[in-house]
Amino acid sequence: MTARPPSSGPEPKRTAEAAGDDRPTPPKKTPPGTPAKAAAKKSAAKKTATKAVTKKATAKTAASDTVAAAKKAATPAKKTAARKAPAAGKTAEKAVAAKTVTKRATARKATPETASAKTTAATKAAAKKAPTRKAAAERAVSGTAAAEKSAAKTVAEKASAAKTVTKKAAAQKAVPDSTAAKKTATARKAPAKKTSAARAVAAQSAPKTAPAPQAATAPESAPAAKKTPDVRAPGGKAAPGGRAASDGRGASGGKGASGGASPAGAGAVPASFVSPEVSLAVSPAVDTLDRERLLAGTHHDPHAVLGAHPVPGGVAVRAFKPYALGVAVVAGDLQVELRHDGDGFFSGLLPAGAVPEYRLEVAYAGAVQVTEDAYRFLPTLGELDLYLIGEGRHEQLWQALGAHPTTHQGVEGTRFAVWAPNARGVRVAGTFNFWDGTAFPMRSLGATGVWELFVPGIGEGELYKFEITRPDGSKTLRADPMARRTEVPPATSSIITASHHEWRDEEWLARRAELPAHEAPFSVYEVHLPSWRPGLTYRDLAVQLPAYVKDLGFTHVELMPVAEHPFGGSWGYQVTGFYAPTARLGTPDDFKYLVDALHQAGIGVIMDWVPAHFPRDEWALAEFDGRPLYEHSDPLRAAHPDWGTLEFDFGRREVRNFLVANALYWCEEFHIDGLRVDAVASMLYLDYSREPGQWRPNEHGGRENLDAVAFLQEMNATVYRRVPGVVTVAEESTAWDGVTRATHHRGPSGFGGLGFGLKWNMGWMHDSLEYMSHDPIHRKYHHGEMTFSMVYAYSENYVLPISHDEVVHGKGSLVSKMPGDWWQQRANLRAYLAYMWSHPGKQLLFMGQEFAQGAEWSEERGPDWWLLDPAYGAAADHRGVLDLVRDLNSVYRDTPALWSRDVHPDGFQWIVGDAADDNVFAFLRYDADGSPLLVVSHFAPVVRPDYRIGVPDDVPAWREVVNTDAARYGGSDVVRPDPLKPDPQPWHGRPASLHLTLPPLATVWLRPA
Repeated sequence: MTARPPSSGPEPKRTAEAAGDDRPTPPKKTPPGTPAKAAAKKSAAKKTATKAVTKKATAKTAASDTVAAAKKAATPAKKTAARKAPAAGKTAEKAVAAKTVTKRATARKATPETASAKTTAATKAAAKKAPTRKAAAERAVSGTAAAEKSAAKTVAEKASAAKTVTKKAAAQKAVPDSTAAKKTATARKAPAKKTSAARAVAAQSAPKTAPAPQAATAPESAPAAKKTPDVRAPGGKAAPGGRAASDGRGASGGKGASGGASPAGAGAVPASFVSPEVSLAVSPAVDTLDRERLLAGTHHDPHAVLGAHPVPGGVAVRAFKPYALGVAVVAGDLQVELRHDGDGFFSGLLPAGAVPEYRLEVAYAGAVQVTEDAYRFLPTLGELDLYLIGEGRHEQLWQALGAHPTTHQGVEGTRFAVWAPNARGVRVAGTFNFWDGTAFPMRSLGATGVWELFVPGIGEGELYKFEITRPDGSKTLRADPMARRTEVPPATSSIITASHHEWRDEEWLARRAELPAHEAPFSVYEVHLPSWRPGLTYRDLAVQLPAYVKDLGFTHVELMPVAEHPFGGSWGYQVTGFYAPTARLGTPDDFKYLVDALHQAGIGVIMDWVPAHFPRDEWALAEFDGRPLYEHSDPLRAAHPDWGTLEFDFGRREVRNFLVANALYWCEEFHIDGLRVDAVASMLYLDYSREPGQWRPNEHGGRENLDAVAFLQEMNATVYRRVPGVVTVAEESTAWDGVTRATHHRGPSGFGGLGFGLKWNMGWMHDSLEYMSHDPIHRKYHHGEMTFSMVYAYSENYVLPISHDEVVHGKGSLVSKMPGDWWQQRANLRAYLAYMWSHPGKQLLFMGQEFAQGAEWSEERGPDWWLLDPAYGAAADHRGVLDLVRDLNSVYRDTPALWSRDVHPDGFQWIVGDAADDNVFAFLRYDADGSPLLVVSHFAPVVRPDYRIGVPDDVPAWREVVNTDAARYGGSDVVRPDPLKPDPQPWHGRPASLHLTLPPLATVWLRPA
């Protein structure tokens, strides 16, 4: 982490002489008058000023007593000052050094050399402060002599732009006549400048933390008033009384940076910027309430305070740069330094009639940065975006929220937007501001709960998070829920990114919509990308994975969750970055490259998607803005009992929008061909894995989660409407009615369908594996476990899954589930796979099972590829299973009877379904034209010669296309290479029959020769 620029501390105090030396010498001189005239003019001016002060004090009745006391205390000094005016400057310098500024008694003992102009200003300051604080009045009377003298001199300086003012050093050495002449000029301007003097003294009297006001200037002194304050070294230097020297005077109270001169090198103000309303100038400083909110991070509209704003008298510019030493505004040829108001706030008044194009020149310790002002820009989100977000119908939410490099109002930068309706304030922090978001508060846009900020000058690669002020005032640093790129875990920051990938899969996208998934070949290879071949990146995988999958003949790959997740042991099922591919394997564009490569190889991409729940990590979604937001507010519905995670609040429209848009995001931005939705059953039932008393019924008294039902219906309808050719797949393990039925078709339960394209057949998987796990001699007692699936095979559009869930957590690999010795295990596995490929429904096989891996899967190790190494003695056994899978896929693709009528009952007919004693199953599969495929499975370890099977009589001959007992697969090679002619003898209710020799533990496919 880069160190922050150090905050500017107090500058060493300077003497009045040193401060005076910094002042530029005015360009003109005015000849002094005669001593007599000067004295007369001074006396008249003094009377006029005293009269004005008295009249103003009378008007403020609430402070009358205090003012009277102040005047009385100041009278001796007033009388003495007339006699000892020449020594006033010297006495003021001594007063600065002594710092006698605290008590009334001290004021009464003050030297009689105090000038009358200073006394007048001090009296007015006391009158102004009296209504609010008695102590302030006392300080105004007995305040620092140096501060009073500085105030009076400042008035003289503003009034004498066309007059003569000598340097302080020269003034101290001048004869009394020169001093009298100088004071005469001051007295002459005092009546016209009494308001400026009062405000200047009040500015010196203000507390250090309060914003310093800008003096308003009367039209008579327009030449001086049009100058802009120039703070030479802002940064919080303290004045003698503990007050910030932030109004242009030096820290010692003497002459410092000019209050009216333009900065050195500043050009002329363009004519179009000059304001005709100079006489109405107001203070540009941030007021106390806004300052407190900005410092606390709880301001809802910082753009209304910071930046440039037209005001009477010009354009007020305010900046919040906590670590800056100084800030200047650069607008064309004009450069104006802003006054430091303390706590990192800078302000100034530009002499302009309209807000110009400008930049900020920010000085830090050892560096100067010229940058655009983030608070001069209009919102980056339009009314339509905000309306759709509020309605929960923004289908491209990822384009509105999150971090997006962009060009806004002609300036390059990044726009940030986040939904946090319960937050008191949101700031953005990252590498671009040293992880301190203090100076980057975001604005709240309407009632949507969206916070937004455009930060100029930053782009791709910057890390960021949102600093959220919770309702209780505490702060939390959160990753962006809409982040499209993240750091590699365990790091948790979001990364600004933009896509530069050029897709080359147009042909694939056009072709995939030709047939719906349930009527097309659909053979899926399930992959866990980080462990398929450990160490490979997305781009490495793009070379090896498509070639491997294409060689085996699978039509699709299903990727276990790709979205970012902090814990690798969750396999991706505890997601924190729903819009970001995991950074473990590369960038989002790298992942697009992998998908593109798979498509160009003719392979579809299904992705596991997890909208059911999310982890409790404190930097992610859990209580994102200090209250339950993405999760349900009801504790009984928020916590998932099985996984210790939190369930989404599907009833909240913004949360549904977040998830529906996420589904679209993967399909549209990454060209994903399908989403397999995880844990659907846990979403559908309120009592899922809960005991009585741990759940509340729905509004109808039932246990169905009506909010989840509505969400799934909306998600499916939206995805199918917007992305042609995409399929959604439900992992749903119950008998919920209508998972793959259209959402507008009501079923017996009264609900419309959920709208999925396919559903995992968990019942078939469980029953068939249970049957295969028994010793063949006992299988006859479990025969129904293999036939029961056909009772409900057409109730949904099914996928037959042998997934990762079946080969972990002590369940063993697929081959290890089979009984018998090594030969029998492999024979059982081969027979089972051929049976699976021929059963109605699509098929899915997890990686490693295609070559009979003996060990169960581990995400840390991945498949045992060494089993296929020719140097390994049993490699041929594993290669035999691999070869079988390749052939099954090849025949499957070329045989429409195996996939075109999967969801139609007329595409399947039992021939033998009750031969339990023989462990034999035989059935026919038909395509749309009536062309059949005969399947015979024999799950006993014996050869059965001359086994008669009934067949149709309209097929003259049958030919084996798959026999899992073939020698090249590792079998005993009981095969029939020649075509088989049927006998006219009826059997099994068929007009003809075949005499077959059934190989042991094998499945045979035959089709018309």
